[in-house]
Amino acid sequence: MRFAVLGSGSGGNSALVECGGLRLMIDAGLSAKQLTLRLGLLGIDPGSLDGILLTHEHGDHVKGLKVFLKQYSLPVFATTQTAHMVRESGVEGAVWKTFETGQTFTIGDSAIRSFSIQHDAVDPVGFVIGHATRRFGFVSDAGHVTRSMTESLRDLNGLFVEANYDDDLLEADTKRPWSIKQRISSRHGHLSNEQVTDLVRDIAHAQLGRVVLGHLSSDCNTPELILRRLRECLSEAGHGHVGLHCACQDHPTEWFDL
Repeated sequence: MRFAVLGSGSGGNSALVECGGLRLMIDAGLSAKQLTLRLGLLGIDPGSLDGILLTHEHGDHVKGLKVFLKQYSLPVFATTQTAHMVRESGVEGAVWKTFETGQTFTIGDSAIRSFSIQHDAVDPVGFVIGHATRRFGFVSDAGHVTRSMTESLRDLNGLFVEANYDDDLLEADTKRPWSIKQRISSRHGHLSNEQVTDLVRDIAHAQLGRVVLGHLSSDCNTPELILRRLRECLSEAGHGHVGLHCACQDHPTEWFDL
């Protein structure tokens, strides 16, 4: 099992996971051209994908979907409400495979468990993808860490999770009006470094090998801040073995084996 992040940030989000013989893209928030290019950089033919999972309907997670599906006919897995919103936005050509939040479904030999997250979208979800003895968790935009979210992410071998902002940098930011700051830090906005650190500490265990952080604000966070904080926390908790990495907007990560 392995995964990579094609790009992550306010300009667009997409990731890739291989589980057994299954190959899935999670979200399609980059342009179709960039999705194709970055898949190629990772050695992946877009036509070899088995499907696309959608976390929610916001543009930075689906904006490349319409053109990409004109080039590659793929099944798209989304909650019923998210699928409706994306179809209403003009996305055509998808073979829709809908599910309800909290449902576990299978693709090939792999199980995909969906779980509810807190964000200002119609029905946002995270995923845990599992095959044999390996489990990978994926949480994109989420404003608050709930108990059910934490329980869903236990016993993972790898995790992608957003770490959008540092509290002090957001408070000191002069570019954003107060209303936007409130939205970002609300229970339906985005996760802070503090929230992510608490979450990872709570779910860390001996078999958690890799945590990749995404959706970092270019103004209100830095890789150095979140990586230092997480390393210190995990080391104090006896989990210094966990590999940490920050995804960025401009290019894909390497492949991470689990």
